[in-house]
Amino acid sequence: MPVEAMPAQRASVEFRHVSYRIGGNLVLDDLSFTIAPGETLVLLGRSGSGKTTALKMVNALVLPTAGEVIVEGKPTREWDLIRLRRAIGYVIQEVGLFPHFTVGENVGLVPRLEQWPLERISARTRELLQQVGLDPGQFDGRYPRQLSGGQRQRVGVARALAADPRILLFDEPFGALDPVMRVELQDQFLELRRALAKTSIFVTHDVREALRIGSRIGLLDRGRLEVLATPEEFLRSLGPETRAFLAVLGGSHA
Repeated sequence: MPVEAMPAQRASVEFRHVSYRIGGNLVLDDLSFTIAPGETLVLLGRSGSGKTTALKMVNALVLPTAGEVIVEGKPTREWDLIRLRRAIGYVIQEVGLFPHFTVGENVGLVPRLEQWPLERISARTRELLQQVGLDPGQFDGRYPRQLSGGQRQRVGVARALAADPRILLFDEPFGALDPVMRVELQDQFLELRRALAKTSIFVTHDVREALRIGSRIGLLDRGRLEVLATPEEFLRSLGPETRAFLAVLGGSHA
């Protein structure tokens, strides 16, 4: 069964007055914003600010207690959840590769679930490994334990792209990597964004990363959206939480 088709001429994702409570704790408080097709929205914030909860609402791993999350014109509550999640690529910090699957088997997982022909899966796997900088001849048959952290993260990105989703979710994907590898993977993310024009939502607590890769930055503070701005506008924002994040850059804002 193919991934459910998504209409092209509308916002990719929309939050309409979304709130989320766990018991008496208000995790998200009246979030409203729209993400355009091909945009990279970075959700920036401290630990506990609600950014990962907001991200997980896009593929309905978390459902709002008030308001609606709209994905390609349809509220997440109205989607078949299997179809929704297979139509969205998801990359997490821990990567989540299956240790008993080879690299090729991990990358081809969703296409296999979608019953693609084996030849098409093989060709797609080779293409994606090449795109993320891993030689298919060297890496297709390896297992995750035989890879470095950066290589595993590249495989995770390839797996997220395998079924050609329109939307990609990144939950602090580079947070556990050393600074040099982190910049290299940021560069690769930017190259893939230019080449593929995917709608991406990227969670981070690193303001430098946010400024480098985001089309816009949404700063969350205790579940509320303090600012939603382009990187250039963000640097000029006067919100207290924004200034606290910018203070780590020093005087150069570089």
